[in-house]
Amino acid sequence: MSSTGSVVVIGGTGGLGRAVAEHYAGQGTDVVLSGRDPDRAKSTAAEIAQQTGAPVRGIALDLARPPELEDALADVGQVRHLVLAAINRDHNTAAEYDVAQAIALVTLKLVGYTETIHLLLPRFTGNASIVVFGGQALNRPYPGSTTVSTVNGGVVGMVHSLAVELAPIRVNAVHPGIVGDSPYWSARPPEVLEAIRARTPIGRLASMQDIVGAVSFLLENQAVNGQSLAVDGGWLLM
Repeated sequence: MSSTGSVVVIGGTGGLGRAVAEHYAGQGTDVVLSGRDPDRAKSTAAEIAQQTGAPVRGIALDLARPPELEDALADVGQVRHLVLAAINRDHNTAAEYDVAQAIALVTLKLVGYTETIHLLLPRFTGNASIVVFGGQALNRPYPGSTTVSTVNGGVVGMVHSLAVELAPIRVNAVHPGIVGDSPYWSARPPEVLEAIRARTPIGRLASMQDIVGAVSFLLENQAVNGQSLAVDGGWLLM
C-alpha cells in the first residue's frame, strides 16, 4: 500500500467535520467530504477548494441508511485517513421515548460508522488511520441524553474492537466537551456558556481549533491506537 490517498470526512459539511476538512485541505491534501444533502455537499466542497486551492470533493450519503452506503462511496479512491464526524442531535428520554429517533441515532453511529469502515477498508493506504467522534455525554449524562450517552459508550467499544481487528490500521475516538465557538453552542445564551466556562479548569471552553488539533494528533501520531481522547479543558473534573 502507498502512503498517498485522500482524507475522507463523513459529516464534513458543517461544524467540526467541516473544520477538519478545511484543515487538511489547507495543507494541500485531497479531501472527500460527505453530507446528507447532495447540493450542500457539493457547494461546501467547492467553497473549501476555492479557499485552499486543494482538490475537495463532496458526496451525499446518510449513515442512518447503511444499505445505501456502498453506492454512495463507490467513487471514493484511496483513503489515507477516515474521519467519522456525522452526528444527530437527539434529545430522547426514557419517559417520553421516541423509538424511531433512537433507532436513527444508534444506526447512524454504531452501524453506519462501521459499514463505512467496512466498505472503505480495501482502499486504505499504508499508515492509514481512523478517528470516530463520540462525546462527553458518555461521562456526563443529562436529562434527554439517554440514547446519546449509550451510543457514545458504544463508540468506545467500537474503537477497542476495531483497533484489534484492523491492526496495523489505527483507530481512535475524540470526545469533545462543550465547544464554545461551534455553530451549535455559539447560538446558546451567553449565560449558559458562562456557567460552563466557570466550571472549566482552563478558564475557557474548548474551541473548534482544539478539536481539529486533537483529530489531527490522533490521525497522525503512529503510536496512538485504541484511545478515546476527551477534549473538554478538564470540564469533567469540576
